[in-house]
Amino acid sequence: MNQKQVPFINKSEMIKWLDEARQADHSRINEILDKAEAFAGLTHKEVAVLLTMDSSEHEARLFEVARKIKEHIYGQRIVMFAPLYVSDYCINNCSYCGYQHNHEFKRRILTQDEVRLETEAIIDIGHKRIALEAGEDDEKASLDYILETLKTIYATKSGNGEIRRVNVNIAATTVDNYRRLKGAGIGTYILFQESYDPDVYAKYHKSGPKSDYYWHSMAFDRAQQAGIDDVGGGVLFGLGDPLFEVLGLMLHQEYLEANYGVGFHTISVPRIRPARGSNNKYPYAPNDELFRRLVAIIRLAVPYTGIIISTRESAAMRKELIDCGITQLSADSAVGVGGYRVNKMKKEAAEVQFSRCDERSTSQVIDWMLDEDLIPSYCTACYRKCRTGDRFMQLAKSGQIKYVCQPNALATLAEYLLDYGDKQLQNKGFELIDREIASIEREDIREIARKTQAEIKQGKRDIFL
Repeated sequence: MNQKQVPFINKSEMIKWLDEARQADHSRINEILDKAEAFAGLTHKEVAVLLTMDSSEHEARLFEVARKIKEHIYGQRIVMFAPLYVSDYCINNCSYCGYQHNHEFKRRILTQDEVRLETEAIIDIGHKRIALEAGEDDEKASLDYILETLKTIYATKSGNGEIRRVNVNIAATTVDNYRRLKGAGIGTYILFQESYDPDVYAKYHKSGPKSDYYWHSMAFDRAQQAGIDDVGGGVLFGLGDPLFEVLGLMLHQEYLEANYGVGFHTISVPRIRPARGSNNKYPYAPNDELFRRLVAIIRLAVPYTGIIISTRESAAMRKELIDCGITQLSADSAVGVGGYRVNKMKKEAAEVQFSRCDERSTSQVIDWMLDEDLIPSYCTACYRKCRTGDRFMQLAKSGQIKYVCQPNALATLAEYLLDYGDKQLQNKGFELIDREIASIEREDIREIARKTQAEIKQGKRDIFL
């Protein structure tokens, strides 16, 4: 492993900060919770105090503040997306992953015609946003292949639907390659650190380019230098001490803000799941109670950053995590190459990267969300109006973002109901839409939302502020 020092990670210092944080008294904890409740965010040392506190009284308030932040900034909106796995060829040996190089199975990479068919299948279940996923193999799945795949996805239409934004989760690469991704019109560039602990990282990444801790950890610097100002981070909870990992996330967030003026656009919180070839024994895997706390603490620390949960978690846990601060979730996910058409045609299952827990269809998830008074949002307007990076954060922190996001979310929900919903779902959904429009504070935005709804019912699509 490359021993070059990652500038924002010092393991001994981080352990010391966590030890010192355990000494914080009740007044200090209350002070930190007061700061978070004012939507001011938290420093890494303040996060360390919340990570190590041991008080049921403060824990109850932690969840209360997390819920308040989410409802104040994001309302009831939950952004929806689907992953699209295009290649399971990989030259890395990440021992927790079903795609690791030393596994013997029939690997595949989608042809562009297959990409089109998979995209159509995703569109036909209502999605507008994709997270593009591929193993690392520059020969089998080069950047040229990824760029061609992006063109195919964006060019694919089915009925009234299309994919309006593709976020990309591929291996760390060079500044030049990030420039090419930027030119292809990607949304957020996503890369999971997996573990911020350099020793844990080395344990689970024995060989392949990803084993270079420094190269992987500094990928967002190269992306920012290439003009990609929306980046999404995350760790795989279960590999190392989860308290250390959250502290690492916060240090990375502060580093990006200090050096590029904006931190993470999103943070993903995947929890370890069984995978083919893994021993599936992870002593650091957080239980449900701790996991909820970690998500709530992240919400307090970065109030304006989206937090993503996948189908790794059960339906019940995803409901609890939304209350803790989750703002984006996947639905009806196929986590294997070619998986959407496999599901549609009921053929033999594709090889998967990990097992999933939430098996509900998109329509079932939407129906459940409407019952919970949540607003499923397929909006991609900010990317297309160039509200990214610090421009998005300035709008979010001003409190004005809700006047853009609310009518846009309701517009995409109306599209979903009319194009993919049955009569019962439509009735339920439009009742919620009418209530939400009536609750919009500004009269001008209320009228825009009503006009947009009328135009969508008349057959117009893709109307956004």
